[in-house]
Amino acid sequence: MFRGNAAHSGVFQTKAPKNLGVKWVFDTATSPDLPGEAIIGSPVVAGGVVYVGSNDNNLYAIDACSGKLKWKFATTGGLRGGGGNVASTPAVSGNIVYFMCNDGNFYAVDATTGKVRWTYATAGEHRCMGPGMLYAQPVNEIGPDLWDFYLSSPAILDGAVYFGCGDGNVYSLDAASGALRWKFPTGNVVHASPAVANGTVYIGSFDSYFYALDAATGSLRWKFQTGVDLPSHLMMGLPGSAAVANGVVYFGCRDSNFYALDAQTGRQRWAFNNGGSWVIASPAVQNNIVYFVTSDSHKFEALDAQTGAELYSLPYNIFAFSSPAIAGDRAYFGAFDGLLHEVNLTDRRYSGKYAVPGYSKNKEKWLKPDGQLNDNIWTGETMDDAFYNIRAKMFTLGSILSSPTVSDGVVYFSSVDGRVYALGE
Repeated sequence: MFRGNAAHSGVFQTKAPKNLGVKWVFDTATSPDLPGEAIIGSPVVAGGVVYVGSNDNNLYAIDACSGKLKWKFATTGGLRGGGGNVASTPAVSGNIVYFMCNDGNFYAVDATTGKVRWTYATAGEHRCMGPGMLYAQPVNEIGPDLWDFYLSSPAILDGAVYFGCGDGNVYSLDAASGALRWKFPTGNVVHASPAVANGTVYIGSFDSYFYALDAATGSLRWKFQTGVDLPSHLMMGLPGSAAVANGVVYFGCRDSNFYALDAQTGRQRWAFNNGGSWVIASPAVQNNIVYFVTSDSHKFEALDAQTGAELYSLPYNIFAFSSPAIAGDRAYFGAFDGLLHEVNLTDRRYSGKYAVPGYSKNKEKWLKPDGQLNDNIWTGETMDDAFYNIRAKMFTLGSILSSPTVSDGVVYFSSVDGRVYALGE
């Protein structure tokens, strides 16, 4: 499942790739003249198969060894029967693949055949909405958050599946039948993915609160409020997911803070300020160190998990929403420029990188020689125009919004170029 396990530690119990050589590339394009739709969610590997959703409304099952398509499942529940984007990372359990879809349905699909087992209809998906969102004009018009890319990815534990939804609810369903166990209402869109540990579901909402819910009943155990920035919503909300380790819950927020809370009481242990930068990515925790990447400040951060003291940071050149995946003493994450980075955690340095084709093709157009964004990428009559334009231009680089997964010495990730990549042995 997303981040490797229900507690979302981000640590994969496998060897790291020996190198970042290409094992295979799977392209969702249907013809050379029609590139594949963006892949926002992350791949998962189970039973020798890679499962990943796409903005082309399909869930794909790909042979992990050869990169050949095994099957694809087309969602069908959208308006006019058109299905919906799959920006949720799947979870696999009991030969069933579970995922959330933009058509408002939660799907359970047979992992071997791709045939639907059951679906559950929520009250409907949508992005975080608000007046003048991110400085859009006119200021009183309700609009979507252009940087709200992800859907909630399910966590599965003890026969139950947990996920959030744009209808503002956190859901728990019976994993075998899809029957509703409970739902809990928050004050806004829930696109974070739940972490589940010690009988508790931990999840954030765009309403600025982080929630701890009883996994069996859905009752509130505690909630913690992060920063509030209404009405622009620029520095408010929790689209990223938490990791639970050693009795502490770790998560980042758009208020530019990274938090550590006591998992039982919700009391703040510490907070690390990122100088105005969002933290969209989910953290990884290993050997009493918590790792995460930032958006605007472009840093791979390593903090002491007990105190929040910065141990070191490594710079990169552009926004990153991708959550670091750890295998052995290596960490992997992607960025909006189409680069996948490898970090040697022992030596505390970058040890490799891989560039998707869009980076090489378009870097001179949108990036400075040092890799920073070129000034000409910020264009538009209004700030709203500029946000639309910069996102579209960065996507031509092959932005990696997915979080890598590592299995049997291979790192798997996807890109907005419509491709899934397998690097390593």
